[in-house]
Amino acid sequence: MTLVLIIFAAVVLATAGGYSLFESRMRRSDLDSIKNRLLGTAAKAPKRQNAAPALFQAEDGRKDRVVLGLLRRFQLGPRLQELLDRAGLRWPVARLARLILAGCLGGFTMAWYFLPAPANRVAFLTGLLTGAVPVLYVWRKGRQRLWRFEAQFPEGLEFVARAMRAGHAFSVSLEMLHHEFDEPLAGEFRRTFDEQNLGLPLEVALEKLAARMPLLDVQFFVSAVLLQRRTGGNLAEVLDKLAYLIRERFKLRGRIRAISAHGRMTGMALSLIPAAVAVMMFYVNPQYVMFFFHDPTGHWMMGGAVGLQIAGYAVIKKIVSIEV
Repeated sequence: MTLVLIIFAAVVLATAGGYSLFESRMRRSDLDSIKNRLLGTAAKAPKRQNAAPALFQAEDGRKDRVVLGLLRRFQLGPRLQELLDRAGLRWPVARLARLILAGCLGGFTMAWYFLPAPANRVAFLTGLLTGAVPVLYVWRKGRQRLWRFEAQFPEGLEFVARAMRAGHAFSVSLEMLHHEFDEPLAGEFRRTFDEQNLGLPLEVALEKLAARMPLLDVQFFVSAVLLQRRTGGNLAEVLDKLAYLIRERFKLRGRIRAISAHGRMTGMALSLIPAAVAVMMFYVNPQYVMFFFHDPTGHWMMGGAVGLQIAGYAVIKKIVSIEV
């Protein structure tokens, strides 16, 4: 009976995953063809990878009614959309929610039926961990995209300053960044230009850029532009000085990372040693380890040990993390 349930769950998950992949490919192909026809770019070179998200994204209300209802009930839709925009992924929010639900179900099923009787109580924790994998993937892509954007940002500011000295308007300089730079800087500033070109005030478009790219340097840039529009001044000179300041912060950050490397390695080693010892003891002396699974006192001891270990790692990470 157990084998039949496992096979049935695997078939259902494989079918749902295959259908979701096929449907997403077809939808992406249709959106690309429509956009090429509207912009007249059907005969041009293929688009760059990791392009910025589209200005407007429509969810399929009939197909994703249940998923979208859950997102609205728990108010998770805007947060997930923010993560997707930051990562530069053109996924609908419902797709990410389906991946999270599929990960929770798959992790719970595998742990419940494949782990021995005392250890299968962690099936709920396993389901939560596997369900968090898509969110961690999107979050990691967003962090990598932020790092690339931050590395390109000083050169982009200097380009805007040179373009303004050559006589171009500020909004035109933003559009020129799309042709001269790679992603993600090109896509983000092209999106800002498109929003302003479609009627959105420049102040609002820049504030949305700062929301998508939560970096201190972008906040400085937006504040400088908005202040110059209200009070006047030489914006090109301000952007040059801001680019110089950002490069100096990069140098100082590199020195700090070199100094704090020993502390980060120490924290990682101290965090991994107890886990490695626990796994080794599970094979060397299983009866000693099973005390933590069978006895109620062992449950409290294991929970306290895990909590203290996490707290210790957080304290060490806080000590070696220095904001610049």
